[in-house]
Amino acid sequence: MEEVNIGLLTIKVIVGFATLFFIIIITGRTSIYQLTPFHLVFVLVLGDLLGNTIYEDKVGIFHFLYAIGLWTFLMFGIEFMTLKNKSTRSLLLGNPNIIIRDGVMDRKLLTKNKLDVNQVLSILRQNNVFSVREVKYGILEANGQISLLLKSKYQKPDKQDLNLPESPVDLPTSLIIDGEILWDNLHELGFDQQWR
Repeated sequence: MEEVNIGLLTIKVIVGFATLFFIIIITGRTSIYQLTPFHLVFVLVLGDLLGNTIYEDKVGIFHFLYAIGLWTFLMFGIEFMTLKNKSTRSLLLGNPNIIIRDGVMDRKLLTKNKLDVNQVLSILRQNNVFSVREVKYGILEANGQISLLLKSKYQKPDKQDLNLPESPVDLPTSLIIDGEILWDNLHELGFDQQWR
């Protein structure tokens, strides 16, 4: 069994963590459930590059930084292409598909997108929709989520539907968090430090 250099391993882990953290910040704040297949591959390869660097003594920190930099550059290049070119965007990120129309599932699109009826029904139930007949449109998004537009008779009424007067809506603002006064928030509300 090979002897592990703890100091080098520690440096690699710290540099790897800092680098990956920085790259995730500059590439965008997409949460895991919003990942497209393209972004998932990007994240998996980043993790693999870090794992190989940590456990392979032959791979140094500079090799890791070069590989991460090149991979990130390629990712940014591809993202730029997807912003500028619709066909590239469709190929790499996918397109939304209307899988439910007027309460009827499109089985061909379900098969094409490798979904079965039970999966769709489960997603509907998670969105408090217990009958596919209640759905006007169900759209399978590129990230795998399903967006639903219910038929009008199944939508919850709002104040306008009930002829209720509008009431002002303001964003709640925290003034104290963890025992500290948030002066910026206080100033935004029109108060200063003299106010108590």
